[in-house]
Amino acid sequence: MPAKPSPDPMSSMWAWLAYDLRFYRTRARMNGETFGRIIGVVRSTVSRLESGELRIDEKQAGALDKHFATGGHFLRLLTYAKLGHDPDWFKEHVSYESRAFLLKIYELSLIPGLLQTPEYARACFTAAGVEDVEGYVTARIARQETLTRSSRPLMTAVLSQSVIDWPVGGPEVMRAQLAHLLAVARDPNMIVRVLPRTAGATIGLDGSFKILSVDEGDVAYTEAHGGGRLILAPSEVRQFGVRWDGISAQALPEDASRSLIENAMEVLK
Repeated sequence: MPAKPSPDPMSSMWAWLAYDLRFYRTRARMNGETFGRIIGVVRSTVSRLESGELRIDEKQAGALDKHFATGGHFLRLLTYAKLGHDPDWFKEHVSYESRAFLLKIYELSLIPGLLQTPEYARACFTAAGVEDVEGYVTARIARQETLTRSSRPLMTAVLSQSVIDWPVGGPEVMRAQLAHLLAVARDPNMIVRVLPRTAGATIGLDGSFKILSVDEGDVAYTEAHGGGRLILAPSEVRQFGVRWDGISAQALPEDASRSLIENAMEVLK
């Protein structure tokens, strides 16, 4: 099988880093297995690192700098890549989402994309003023296949109460969306809970995020206007885990959450 091409090194710092992994390896006439031993990974992982599908960490960057006597080249690239905005963060987060075995999602203002109906998604994209509304809706609904794939993930979604009583798309669209939410919550692999307003001031007011558990470990993704941010550093991901624990502790149990959603549906009649 031919190796996946390296990304354009001029497109981003992360792409430059991935490109240089292959450049240094091939210049040293190393195969993937030999290169992998330097950073403690198998050959297939080397290929994914060089294509930009995965990213090296500080320990691996240091090992490469030591082996190739670069004077800190890889560690500097990694440091500046983490500091900058990457337009491919959302795309990469979706790749993690598609193979995660556990998803923890907290939403402050909207139904999570994985749980949206087409009509709800259409209302969101229309309000956002995107040009190809139907294309965006199709892409969002296609992402939901991750919940029905053969190796289905476990998912817990904690939603701010504002998410369930803000009538996105109007009463009819919102009622259908809440009905879909209740149907999803009956799945044993899915947990839906609500963070009530009675919680008062809470760390949940800081913004939406999700934690994705994959075979390599946990990553986090935060939402933001104009593009989110993907967090790979274990220390920072752990901070999001602490935030999740705090929010989850203040959320209603599943039964009480269901009742709150049902009450919101009644108001929309």
